[in-house]
Amino acid sequence: MIEWLGQVLGIGWKITPAGGLTGDAFVAEKDNRRLFLKRNSSPFLAVLSAEGIVPKLIWTKRMENGDVITAQEWLEGRSLKAHEMQHQRVADILHKIHHSSELLHMLLRMGRKPATSDDSLKNIKEMLNSRGLIANYVEVQTAIDHLEQLLPNTRNQNLVVCHCDINHNNLILTEDGNIFLVDWDNAMIADPVTDFGMLLKWYIPIENWNDWLIKYGVTPNSNLFERMYWYLLHDALQFLNWHSKREEPVKVMERLNDLKELNEQIRTSILK
Repeated sequence: MIEWLGQVLGIGWKITPAGGLTGDAFVAEKDNRRLFLKRNSSPFLAVLSAEGIVPKLIWTKRMENGDVITAQEWLEGRSLKAHEMQHQRVADILHKIHHSSELLHMLLRMGRKPATSDDSLKNIKEMLNSRGLIANYVEVQTAIDHLEQLLPNTRNQNLVVCHCDINHNNLILTEDGNIFLVDWDNAMIADPVTDFGMLLKWYIPIENWNDWLIKYGVTPNSNLFERMYWYLLHDALQFLNWHSKREEPVKVMERLNDLKELNEQIRTSILK
């Protein structure tokens, strides 16, 4: 792969892997200039760049084997720290993404269909059943019961572009103070609580949830929290299934503990 990239860039570029699970990302350096290269990035990247949500897209090139290589401006910076996820600028960038008609229209043109909660519940039940996880674990059965009970409250929502992997490592603070949200491989059209529910659960103390939601631009209410917990449960079940398929028993137990905690919060705070 590095040899192919060298042919695309020309003489004098030093190319090194940028890390990551897929091995499709690289850093190219020449004459004090650096580029971030990635193989087969989504066409969505161009719109994200135009919206100022990711670093500037410099060029896109198709290789002889059909792969598409994108080059983005390299910006010096760092990932956000966990406590910085409470910052107003994080709420602002999520609000911008969720209210962007350009991002939504691009995903629709790419053939992405909105992810409805009914379809999501059907799919997760099929996955869990195929591995016997519903029958074998009471917490999984309880979670499915909660999903079914809360399902009507998740319907008929305004579905928007969601990043679907909100964690502090994907938010980059540059040296000049700008924030970018990277790694859009899991983006989908869904209820925006998919994004900020994840952020609240992992980064914001529960007593500060209302304040953060107001920063983001919504009024906290019972329906909002019902939907948020619905998607948190769904995500926890997806992770459980993923770790089960990979035969990672320690991670499976961690996810079961997550489910137990979520089930208890729903029982005491949502369905009280």
